[in-house]
Amino acid sequence: MKVVERYIMRRALAVFLAALIWTLAIVWTTQVLARIDLVTDSGQSALTFFEVAALIIPSIVPIVVPFALVVAVAQTLSVMNTDSELAVINAAGASRWTIVRPIMLLALAASVFSFAVDNGVDPYARQKNRELVASSRADLLSLIIQEGTFRKIDDGLFLQIGERLPDNRLGGIFVADSREEGVNLIYYAKTGSVIERGDEKVLMMNDGVIHRETLAGDLSVIRFTSYAFDLSAFMSASSDILLLPKDRTTQYLLNPSPNDKMYQQRPNRYLAELNQRFSEWSYSLVFALIALAVAGDARSHREARVHPLITAIAIALFVRWLGFFAAGKADKVPQYAYMVYGVPIVASAVSIWFIVSNRTMELPVAWADWMTNFASRFTDGWNALKLRFARRGTSGQEVG
Repeated sequence: MKVVERYIMRRALAVFLAALIWTLAIVWTTQVLARIDLVTDSGQSALTFFEVAALIIPSIVPIVVPFALVVAVAQTLSVMNTDSELAVINAAGASRWTIVRPIMLLALAASVFSFAVDNGVDPYARQKNRELVASSRADLLSLIIQEGTFRKIDDGLFLQIGERLPDNRLGGIFVADSREEGVNLIYYAKTGSVIERGDEKVLMMNDGVIHRETLAGDLSVIRFTSYAFDLSAFMSASSDILLLPKDRTTQYLLNPSPNDKMYQQRPNRYLAELNQRFSEWSYSLVFALIALAVAGDARSHREARVHPLITAIAIALFVRWLGFFAAGKADKVPQYAYMVYGVPIVASAVSIWFIVSNRTMELPVAWADWMTNFASRFTDGWNALKLRFARRGTSGQEVG
């Protein structure tokens, strides 16, 4: 590899790693916040929460890597063009492949990394994640006997225990049940206990009342001496691990078990997931080609054009949206599987045509003018607003 090629790869690699870390951190944070209920609702420790959070990373890496790469390539080449480095390279007689070669080597490495994570690490991480979530929700008995805690047992079902009494008895039992549409049930009992009958667990409530309210406003109160509330259904449901096609290994997707109930019901979902895994790795190469087609040539600073980074990201977002659209439709309409592979192939072919023909892929000039005018108006309006507030502040001080 030439000195210039090593220089370009080193700069692109540094920006790629920085963009990958920050983008991964942002996306990971949004995913983690959606699972904060694992601690708040299930009473699990922070260690379990962070273990679940760490297992999310492999699922977002294949999506984030291509975008970090397009940012790195577009930004690196744009800065090199601003510093006239691309012009110097062209003036020295170097071909455009001097710029293309190190970028494509970096993109190939990113694609291999994405393929390894998507087909090797992610399925096992997803399975481990589901096992942790299931085990955290399966220990319902220890969850119930915590004093003074209001716990969600199921959708529309909440339970609170006021205190623990001697002989494993419970005091101040409160249950809110709104699972039946149009009916709200509230149970309150002074005392109770959890009784185990083989594999069954029953919450026996003593000396309490049941409030039943309908949407029409009808309210009825039933007093009971003892009432049994079955908990076995929730425990068995929470301990079952349902593996979706996304959670299965690639080897399993290639040869699913005939006894798999989900496969029997929707076999197209397994094929769609397999097609997505075999095509998703290619987006790193596609986005690198797009960035090269957008920012890989030396351009004058006086030419009216949208910033290459904005253009590259806009085109990459559109291409990735087409890929997600095709993947989402493929499980229902098998013909969309051709589009799953066709989107990256067509995008790559178009980008290669721009690169080979020494053309620049860019948004229309009218768009550039509109964006420039919008940015100028926004800046002028913002400056005028700041000046207005500054004058008001000065006027207020003078009056004071």
